[in-house]
Amino acid sequence: MSAEPAGAAGTPLPVLVLSGMLCDAGLWSEVAFPEGHEIRHLPLTEPDIGRQADRVLGAVPGPFVLAGHSLGAIVGFEVVRRAPDRVAGLCVMSTNAGAPRAGQYAAWRELDALIAGGDFTEAVERTLPGMFGSPRPGPARAERYRRMACAVGPEAARAQLAAQATRTDALAALRTADCPAVVLHGTRDALCPPSFHAAITAALPRGQRREVEGAGHLLPWERPEAVSTALRDLLAEAETARRTPAGPPVRTPR
Repeated sequence: MSAEPAGAAGTPLPVLVLSGMLCDAGLWSEVAFPEGHEIRHLPLTEPDIGRQADRVLGAVPGPFVLAGHSLGAIVGFEVVRRAPDRVAGLCVMSTNAGAPRAGQYAAWRELDALIAGGDFTEAVERTLPGMFGSPRPGPARAERYRRMACAVGPEAARAQLAAQATRTDALAALRTADCPAVVLHGTRDALCPPSFHAAITAALPRGQRREVEGAGHLLPWERPEAVSTALRDLLAEAETARRTPAGPPVRTPR
């Protein structure tokens, strides 16, 4: 007898994990994912948010839980826009659902020009100050980030920069996400401040916001226990919702 497809009734929901720009699966190395669920890390290699979202939707059949960090969460927003019925649970962190600002376009063009000119190392260094709760994170953390960025490499980095420029405002799409959702953010995230996450939570019909004191942008590294707890709670709620007859959406008090 063949095995049931991922996400089929009676089997645990798979978890699709999308890391942020210049990050890979190592970002989640200290996160304790709930046992019994297929965990699939999907690299961001498409130069277009929509094309990347289609790759996510093609990764598994049926419903799934999506965990996204930064750019990975932005891809997750597009997944919700295209197929809200497929997303059984949503965990997003250190991110922004708004459209790009003029200054961001300019910064991305500058980084892309550096990489295209062969100076990937300098491009990575320019991103480093915004990654942690302090712009001077210490040599061990800085070197860990550099190693991860180098593992992602210049080709994928340029694709991710191009994808950033295809973003659109996602708040309207999030209002169609009738699934349990948790929004995580550090109080010292220099790239995506608390106000961004408050807007995301307000748009999600079943959104819960969890603020992590003192943490910066790379939340799965800085506070893996907070991410682990959020995923455990989300998956439990998503599995319960799958077994419960659908009713009108109820906003969780915040």
